[in-house]
Amino acid sequence: MTIRKLALLAALLMPTASPAAKAPNGKEFPAHWGDPPRLQTRDLRPLPGGYGRGSGTLAKWIQANLDKDAEAAGGGGWVSLFDGESLDGWSVKSGFATYRVEDGAIVGTTVKGSGNTFLCTDETYGDFELEFEVKCHDKLNSGVQIRSQLKDPEGEYGGRVNGPQVEIEASGAGGAEAGYIYGEATGRGWLTPKARLKKHKHFKDGEWNRYRIVAKGPRIQTWINGVAIGDLTDDAIYKTHPEGLIGLQVHGVGNAGPFTVRWRNLRIKKL
Repeated sequence: MTIRKLALLAALLMPTASPAAKAPNGKEFPAHWGDPPRLQTRDLRPLPGGYGRGSGTLAKWIQANLDKDAEAAGGGGWVSLFDGESLDGWSVKSGFATYRVEDGAIVGTTVKGSGNTFLCTDETYGDFELEFEVKCHDKLNSGVQIRSQLKDPEGEYGGRVNGPQVEIEASGAGGAEAGYIYGEATGRGWLTPKARLKKHKHFKDGEWNRYRIVAKGPRIQTWINGVAIGDLTDDAIYKTHPEGLIGLQVHGVGNAGPFTVRWRNLRIKKL
């Protein structure tokens, strides 16, 4: 075989760089992620990372790669609490409101006659930073439990959830107390001192709202849409609840409703 033919054969056999894979909205995925999954579910939901809308399979693949990149960049430790397509790692407690997955979000819906209900993590957390997005019906009060426990876990509906709760509440015309900290089933009512319970309108009604919670020792800090809301240091509640469950509340509404509350992009970093 001539040298020219050998060179031509080598060129044909040499691997060529494949074009960068793109998301449904045309944004390129990082090359080191490789190719997205070939087989995907037929559902359609918002994709993390600003990649538009696509399948739950694609959303899970993107989030896994984002988490790996964050850890490799030294900002690691972030773990997704919700895979975008199932309630694996979560359990319903205290009531019989319903929870389902829809369009990449956890959807909690009130049921007539149910008391406060919570979708709780199976894992417990002590010091952490938690981020999520939430959208709540303007007639439904809700919240996210942190460091929470179960009274009578062998009892009805898996026990009564109790502990600090970060308030979720639509602003309405006069503002609301979203972001402040309540003592759910602790006998104390609001943990945030009354003088600091100032109603505000940083929670955007009918829209997705970004929450950030930092719990470190007896101090709990909260933000809504980038605005600092709560800053509580409470040695007493920390003594009784230094570690516990994360819980997504669907508040009891008697015979009203049904009303829904939605959560997405839940992630946590242990401190």
